[in-house]
Amino acid sequence: MNSDKKGINTICIHEGGVEDVVFKGATSPLYMSTSYAFEDVDVKRYPRYYNTPNQEALSKKLATLEHAEEAMIFGSGMAAISTALMTFLQAGDHVVFQQTLYGGTYNFAVKQLERFGIAYTFTEGWNVEDFQAEIKSNTKLIYIETPSNPLLTITDLSAIVGLAKKEGIMTMIDNTFASPINQNPIDFGIDVVLHSATKYMGGHSDICAGVIASTKANMEKVFETAICFGGSLSEYTVWLLERSLKTMGLRVKAQSTNALQMAEYLVTNPDVVNVHYPGLTSHPDHELAKSQMHAFGGMLTFELHHDIDVSLFFKQLKMIKPSMSLAGVESTVSSPVQTSHALMSADDREKQGINEFLVRFSLGIEDIDDLVADIEQAIAKIRSLQVHA
Repeated sequence: MNSDKKGINTICIHEGGVEDVVFKGATSPLYMSTSYAFEDVDVKRYPRYYNTPNQEALSKKLATLEHAEEAMIFGSGMAAISTALMTFLQAGDHVVFQQTLYGGTYNFAVKQLERFGIAYTFTEGWNVEDFQAEIKSNTKLIYIETPSNPLLTITDLSAIVGLAKKEGIMTMIDNTFASPINQNPIDFGIDVVLHSATKYMGGHSDICAGVIASTKANMEKVFETAICFGGSLSEYTVWLLERSLKTMGLRVKAQSTNALQMAEYLVTNPDVVNVHYPGLTSHPDHELAKSQMHAFGGMLTFELHHDIDVSLFFKQLKMIKPSMSLAGVESTVSSPVQTSHALMSADDREKQGINEFLVRFSLGIEDIDDLVADIEQAIAKIRSLQVHA
């Protein structure tokens, strides 16, 4: 059967499992061993070599989901990001980073790259002209994130690939917010796809993992770096992640539906002054998002009216959880200033439009009416407290 013709939920469930040849169980058996035979075997298996039975099977599922030739699973999203960057960059090289970027990636760039003689530039914006303006004679890589964390900016995949091919530059994308359910950058010509699998792939707020997906030739290079850095994942977590991936298509579809409905509600809320969600027709890149995404994802951000204390708002929520991470089946909110972008300077956050009133909202799979009611009661409580203050 041609896997290219399988539906996304079929791929999530049936690709890349370990067959239980002994007991014929419906789920993959878990192989916990850290030591395998080296004589009279086809493969010399070792956890740090990313080739134990569960690691190998899961990597096949991930590659299929991202339309890649091969993939590897890591101990965290940052392990995947740092390994990928250090694989394809060396002393004397230059990398162009998108301005709107996950805070952890930003921090890695500013704290680590210069130590290795690698130069970097952040773009002024996220249009292709902004990237073109930063390319130098030694530029080897363009790094993008779309939709971006936390402001959901949209970068034109086709335009970036066109620019990179013209200049002979590699492209790399953090595809975490979209997930492979909503966006497949390799179909547009992107070279390397990265994920924090902690998010939509895990989906239950109980797994920390990362993914790199690309061509066989590129992944051979990644492997040589990865075995030195040692960012492999425990077997039990690999097994849990395979279990979680089986429902990713269903979860992400429900989360995307909830996010669109929530964004449409927040736009009408007088206590909200700004909503960032590419599914809104008012989003400046709505049409671009439609052209390269299957749906608009489960993440949005909104800015509360500036007379509302964000910390108090978080405390008044009864169902939605203030929490640092995202993409679980439960809805969560966070303050990017205090969490994902806390390591950035205040000036750099201001350049991106990240302020203390900004709320990052990860929609779960609850009933949307219950989520709206929780938002409304929290704001009503704050307004009541202000009246009686």
